[in-house]
Amino acid sequence: MTLHVIYENPAWLPPLEDALAREGVPYALHFTDGGSFDLSSPPAQGAFLNRMSPSSHTRGNQGGVRFLSEYLGHLEGYGRRVLNGSRAFSLEVSKIRQDQALRAFGIRTPRTIAVVGSAKLKEAAREMALPFITKHNQGGKGLGVRLFRDLETFDAYVDGPDFVAGPDDITLLQQYVEPAEPFITRVEIVGGVFQYAIRSSTENGFELCPAVECGPEDAFCPIEGSGTFSLREDLRADDPLIRRYIDLMAALQIDIAGIEFVEDRKGVRYTYDINGTTNYNQDLEERNGLDGMAVIARLAASTLAGAAVTAA
Repeated sequence: MTLHVIYENPAWLPPLEDALAREGVPYALHFTDGGSFDLSSPPAQGAFLNRMSPSSHTRGNQGGVRFLSEYLGHLEGYGRRVLNGSRAFSLEVSKIRQDQALRAFGIRTPRTIAVVGSAKLKEAAREMALPFITKHNQGGKGLGVRLFRDLETFDAYVDGPDFVAGPDDITLLQQYVEPAEPFITRVEIVGGVFQYAIRSSTENGFELCPAVECGPEDAFCPIEGSGTFSLREDLRADDPLIRRYIDLMAALQIDIAGIEFVEDRKGVRYTYDINGTTNYNQDLEERNGLDGMAVIARLAASTLAGAAVTAA
């Protein structure tokens, strides 16, 4: 049985491939930026790992997002096990759906207004308390995130050359949570098990990609000794918020995720992002004896074993 890895960014593959090789997991790579499939033909045997990123459009691969949105249902319709399958991917590419899911599980989120197109942005901004941030509904890497403390600056941004709509033409206006300290927290969970949490500094901006190889277009990629990312040793698996994350992931069939929250000056925590195509910072992991991709590889191995039993 083979693990079929569906991906669009080769720069993020080496840590995963190394981990799969160490665990002895047979795999095949499937670059996807679009494509076709016969609805009447069964897909390949084995299990599938979805590594399609919501930031695919920044690399010219938005076609892969559209393709996979349909293809995952095809795989599941034929009984193929997909790690981060259709339900997980529908959240991956929509922060609106993420917010709805988080609220359904009693998890606090920042107030957010979704605006389709740019014509109503200024009007919607008048409904927001200052300060607020903008972000793309389908994003990743902090794309489209800007902080505004006055409406005049926001209006000039909307009318100016720097404004870029997301690939689905939906812009979110979101309450800015003033953090107690300038960092956000990202909680890594694989197969229903808390792995660790990291603090990501926001002192230099919001575009925080935890992978070592983010690509030359990615701002604030961590480099060794940069101090951008560090381990949060005070967070444990029995933290009530982390337990809710795990329950949410189980209910919505999310196998792998990095979930982000920010804590305000009163200690109130606001969750705002669920990242399914999670990457791990190798420098941070080496310093702390961690290996997130090895955990994913072991999850893939057990998933393949289950697929073999089902197919027998």
